Parts: sequence; structure tokens; C-alpha cells
Amino acid sequence: METTEKKRILVIEDEAHIADGIQLNLNLQGYGVSIASDGIDGLEQWRSWKPDLIVLDIMLPMIDGFSILKTIRQEDEKIPVLILSARGDTKDKVKGLRYGVDDYLSKPFDLEEFLLRVARLIRKKDWYEGHKSEKNAGHTLFKGDAYTFGENRIDFITFKANCVAGEIILTEQEVTLLKIFIANKGKPLSREMLLNAGWGYSSDTTTRTVDNFIVRFRKYFEKKPKKPVYFVSRRSVGYIFDHE
Repeated sequence: METTEKKRILVIEDEAHIADGIQLNLNLQGYGVSIASDGIDGLEQWRSWKPDLIVLDIMLPMIDGFSILKTIRQEDEKIPVLILSARGDTKDKVKGLRYGVDDYLSKPFDLEEFLLRVARLIRKKDWYEGHKSEKNAGHTLFKGDAYTFGENRIDFITFKANCVAGEIILTEQEVTLLKIFIANKGKPLSREMLLNAGWGYSSDTTTRTVDNFIVRFRKYFEKKPKKPVYFVSRRSVGYIFDHE
């Protein structure tokens, strides 16, 4: 597989022989692969390594696969997730779909089918990233490497924020929204505008995605999250980011 940039695949699987086999075959296809053998390590690697695709088992030590999927979807609605599990009954598949899985393959599985499904999900992510770039083209984004406000400092190179909540590793989506807010400091921004700029959603999409991110920003950057001074709601408008 020819590629200008090696795509990253995180495999969260506790059965070593299965994980090693998956890693070997994905490496042969030109992918970069990291293995996590339990749920906690899986979530940590997802946040720090920023993979392009996650292959996820359901029955895992520490944190089960469904809980991992639910946590990921609270922060990132677009990263492709492929569940690979011995539990292939309809109830589990429905639960996975409800939590936002992109594909579901039961063990034992056919290797060629697995690789084709992986390739399809990677193409889907590439299409989304290109589509998002087109959507963002009409919106101003902060261009600096770092930004400071109050006791908070954001490093846009490392995706780290040193803030009142401590040191935080930001997700790509969090960074995009922060760049939009900073570039439009002091200007009220509607949920529709933020959804369109950050996710490429149309203005008639109904979701609380933006609200959930604002709650998170307040926990990160506000001394009193319930009485915010930086990320403030504007009734019937949306949100405004401002500071002295």
C-alpha cells in the first residue's frame, strides 16, 4: 500500500496472539500499529497517540470495549472504530451501533475481509478530513503556536494545555474549536457556526456536541466552571470567548 503518510491504527485487544497477528498483517499493509492490552491503556493511547482508526475488542480488562467506545464518542464523533469481538449476537451489535461504532466484525474472522474493512474506514476518515478542510476554509482560525489567557496556556504544537485543571492533552477537535474561539475573541458565535466550522454539519443539525465541548473547556480553564468568565453563554445566540 503506497501512502505519503503512514496511517496509525490502535488495536485494543487483550489476547496477545490475536493482537500480534493483527499488528503483523496491518504492518504488511503499510500501517503504523500500536497495541493496548487493556481498556485504560487503550484510552491513554487514543488521547496521546491520536490514531486514524481504532480496532476494539469488547471483553477487556480494566474497562470494557463498550465503555471505551462511549467515552471516545463523547469527545470525537468521527474517528472510525471497528469492533472485533467473539460476542457477535445481535444485541451486542445493536449496542455497538447505538454507541457509535462504524463497523462490527465477529471472531473468528476472515483476514482479507478484515483488511478490506480497515481500508474502507481509513478512506472514510480521509474523505471526512478533506471535507472538513473545505468547510473550515471560510472560517478564521488562530494561526499562532501558543496562546495564553489568565492562568492558562495552550501549546498548539504539542496539543498540551497548562491550565487551572492541570496539564491536559487536547484532542484535535478541541484544538480546532479553541482556534476558532481565539480567532474570534470577543465575538458571539452561534452553535450553528461552530458546528459548521468544527464538524462540517449543516445549520439544521440538532446536537448538543458544542455544549458538551464548552462544559469541558470550562472544567479545563475556568476557576469556577459554573460561573465562567472566559467561555460565556449568550442566550439565543451561542457562546463568546473573551478575556482582558
